[in-house]
Amino acid sequence: MCQINAATLQQRILNGEKLNLLDVRETFEFATYNIGGQNIPVSKLTASIEQLNYNKTDEIIVICTAGIRSENARGILSELGYQNVLNLKGGLIALRKINNK
Repeated sequence: MCQINAATLQQRILNGEKLNLLDVRETFEFATYNIGGQNIPVSKLTASIEQLNYNKTDEIIVICTAGIRSENARGILSELGYQNVLNLKGGLIALRKINNK
């Protein structure tokens, strides 16, 4: 499984789980709205991989606005040897939709 849906992520957040979130949007997007985690834009991910604060065996949930950049980042991390990387399906848009119900 390479994805997590918004409802599952929301439940894990509400349960108080400590999650390893990697937001791969641009810095200004992260500053405008975020749900926490580390921010490394996907365009800088390979060059900035040493800044990633997670181990290669940790579960990492990659997020972006719609799930496209984060899926790209998930692939990059997998190629770099990260073993448990999940993409937030539908991105923050999907998460905001369930929060606004």
